[in-house]
Parts: sequence; C-alpha cells; structure tokens
Amino acid sequence: MAATALSAAAPLLSAVPRGDEPVAVPRAIKQGIDFVYVDPQMSTVAVKKAKPRNWLQRVFRSGERRGANAPNPIFIELAGGLERYRTTWAALPQVKIPAGPALKRGAKGKRVDLLRTRLGLAPGGGYDDGLVERVEEYQRVHGLGPIDGIAGKATIASLNLGAEHYAKRLAINVERAWRLPATGTFNRYVVVDSGSAEAWLFDRDRAVDGMRVVVGAPATKTPMMAVILRNAKANPYWNVPPEMIQSLTAKRVLKQGVSYLDQFHYEVLSDWTENARLLDPKLVDWKLVAAGKRPDIHVRQLPGPWNSMGAMKFEMPNDYGIYLHDTPIKEVFEKDDRWISNGCVRLQDYRRFASWVFGRVPQPGRATEQEFELAKPVPVYMTYLTVTPGAAGVVFRPDPYGLDAQAMPQMFGRT
Repeated sequence: MAATALSAAAPLLSAVPRGDEPVAVPRAIKQGIDFVYVDPQMSTVAVKKAKPRNWLQRVFRSGERRGANAPNPIFIELAGGLERYRTTWAALPQVKIPAGPALKRGAKGKRVDLLRTRLGLAPGGGYDDGLVERVEEYQRVHGLGPIDGIAGKATIASLNLGAEHYAKRLAINVERAWRLPATGTFNRYVVVDSGSAEAWLFDRDRAVDGMRVVVGAPATKTPMMAVILRNAKANPYWNVPPEMIQSLTAKRVLKQGVSYLDQFHYEVLSDWTENARLLDPKLVDWKLVAAGKRPDIHVRQLPGPWNSMGAMKFEMPNDYGIYLHDTPIKEVFEKDDRWISNGCVRLQDYRRFASWVFGRVPQPGRATEQEFELAKPVPVYMTYLTVTPGAAGVVFRPDPYGLDAQAMPQMFGRT
C-alpha cells in the first residue's frame, strides 16, 4: 500500500491562482473527526467523511493486534488512556456540586462534603491537605489552570460536566487517532497536531524527533488532512493571494505610492504563469486592481530575512494551499499561544526538519527560489488532538478550534 500511496501522481489543483495563503475550508464540511482533504494517493490510508462505527470495540481489541497493521501508536496510547480514565476518574461518584463561592483550604460545609464525595474522599474532613492535593490532581488531568488546589468556578463547572463528558472527548480523540497510519504502513511519516501546536517525526512507527509549530488561528483553522510532502523550496518567494492584492496591496499603493512595494520588497508580475514578465509598478493601474478588474496582476515578496516564508518552504500538493515553512519570527515558539497563522504551519527548526526529510539540509545555489525534490516523498498527517497520553494516564488540553464540541453529535448523536 505504501508504494501505491507514494506514486508520482499528484492531486488536481484549481487553475485559479491562490498565492501562498490557504483558501477557506468550505462550511459544508463538518470536520470534527474526519480529514477534510485526502491526497488521492492516500485514499487507502485515510477516508473522508467516514462515520465512526464500533469505536469502543476497536479500543478494546487494540491490545490484541500487534506487529504490522496494528493501530497507530498514538491510537494505542490514547485507547489505553481511555480505559484508565474509565477505571479511575469515571468510577468516582458523579454527584453535582451547587454553585457558590470558591472553596479552598480550611473551608467546611455541605458543598465541601459533596466535593470530597465527588473526588472519592470520605465526607467530614473539611477542606484539608488531602482534598487540596486531590483537587490539584483533578485540575492537572483535566487541563484546568492555575493548578492551585482551589475549587473555583471553572473547577466546579468541570466537575459538574461529569466524567462521561471527558470520556467522550477522549473517545473523539481516539477516533481521530484511528485515522493515522497503521503500524508498518510507511517507513517514515510526519504527524502535525494542531491541537497541541506540535509536530512529530516518525521513523518505523516511533517518534524520533519533534518540535513546536505555529498553526492556524481559530478563524483560519489548519485542517485535518493526509498529504504527501514532495519537495521544498529554498529562499522562497511569498506570493500574495489575489484577494489580498485587491483588498490590501492595491489600496496601500494608492495611498502611499509605489514606494510601499519597495519598502516591503515586493515585485509585480504580468500574470501567474511561469513565463510572467516583471512590470514597472508605476505603469499599473492600481485603481483597476483595487476594483477587482485586474485579477491577472501577480505580486510577490522577494526572498530575504523579511520574507514570511523564511528560508525554506515544504510543499504538499493539496486543494487548501496548506504547507510547512520556516519563519523569520522565532520568538513566537516560546509562547504557549501558537494558534495564530492563516492555516499554514510554521516550523520551529526548519533545518532539523529538512535534515530529517532529506537526510541533509539542501544548500541552494542561488539567492532566489530554488526547488529541491525529495528522493522519497514523505506522508504528512495533519490531525487535531486535545488529549495527551502519558505514563500516568492522560491530560486534557483546551479545544481551540471547538472541534471536540462539533464532534460530539457526530460520535454520539444529538442527545
């Protein structure tokens, strides 16, 4: 199957120029669980709009399948985490705690007794050290911050959601992980997780490296899809998308003059073909461009330290204009909030990534865009996980795209 999936054929792309920004994912596509786009050569690996069936049986049977064709290691870890969650937190009394002031060390009363019961402690001990530790443990597992042992509004609300809610969220993540490649499908592949804003490099189904990434903002989500990385471009241009040329670039040129283009290292071309001619921006009627009457005008930013693509761009043919690339803004990787892009994925260390996919860091022979083909194309799985598996169980994370909520009726119906 791997040989078939990595054949030379590429998906058909629209003839409409799109620049380097992703196009919007159609609203008709409800992407709580499924891949929104699958490379035609990956159709045997990931299925579009596949209604989840018998997910619980798959979880229970996953331990029986070993070796080739066993589920992906991430699925195995999450499935084990789901079972541990059901025997620990889900086994506790699911009593409700009335709303009220935050509960903290030293507090007493009926609400404290209910909190102790809810967390598996005997009533009557008040808000003692044992309850503080138990609340901290609950906060840590369920992704609540700060981890302070205080049962405030957010912690009480989480407890009152009930363990079944979190078990369902876990099951949704297990279902997403089921769509990752089974053991032995590929020698190497990449998993980009827009839920954690991280990427992992898998060699023979073992994560050998990983790094932080920047992914799409909630308004411009990075879609879940399976694609194939085929080449990289060193010193890439940034092609301004046509709608941005009309709505932003042309208007700024009309306001500031063509010096705006020089200031940001842009050049103007006659069209979007490979044989496009460089134009003198002074001879372009920017009023027509701003009015949408010159869609042929192509504006691109020259390679250099100012270019938002950075030093290298990794291309994966797909209908949504999504790719991986370097970035000149490195400090963003030190932040927890990395859901800020227009949909593409910025790599923390493009050199390390290039060294892994190519076996070396390609050395361009010129200062402008130069393409390097991969000897062996690498599958890239772009998923969305909001639960982290670990030795002690699982840890829930925020749902920045709201896809867990969207997946609830897909998995469990409207009730």
